[in-house]
Amino acid sequence: MKRAVIILSMILFFGFIPEAFCADIAKIGVVDFQKILSESSAGKIIQKQITGKGAELQKKLQDEKNQLDEMQKAFERESLVLSPEKQKEKQREFRIRVNDFKKMQDDFSKEFKRLEMNSLNKIQKEVFEITDEIGKEEGYLLILEKKTAGVIYHPTQLDITDQVIKKYNLKMSKTN
Repeated sequence: MKRAVIILSMILFFGFIPEAFCADIAKIGVVDFQKILSESSAGKIIQKQITGKGAELQKKLQDEKNQLDEMQKAFERESLVLSPEKQKEKQREFRIRVNDFKKMQDDFSKEFKRLEMNSLNKIQKEVFEITDEIGKEEGYLLILEKKTAGVIYHPTQLDITDQVIKKYNLKMSKTN
């Protein structure tokens, strides 16, 4: 009898109890936002726009620098024949232009960073919406962004970046 109770207890313990403690397997995904930026069509378009704007701002700065160089060379040539008052006036004009150039550099730098941040935030918002959809549709428990979550290692089957890129490209092609 004692043996029957032990066997029945073992059947119950090994048969039914583990099912109560076992949940469904946790489905976890990892997304590489940097890869999405570099490989998605929207990411490539944004990078092209940012690069173009940067080149445009750089050209304006270079033109202004060339004008300053010409102004300095002209002043050096004329300095021998100018009166002391005219020399001071020319030096003052040059310092004002140099200060304007430095302010222009700062303004362009801020404008470029603002453009870059706005573009990245827009893409990030869209990618997070798509990732949220995928998570809900496919029953993910958790989806992490590779860099910000500090993921050091993950099996490749957890990476859903390519799936997000495909869905993002499809979404962008429908809106354009």
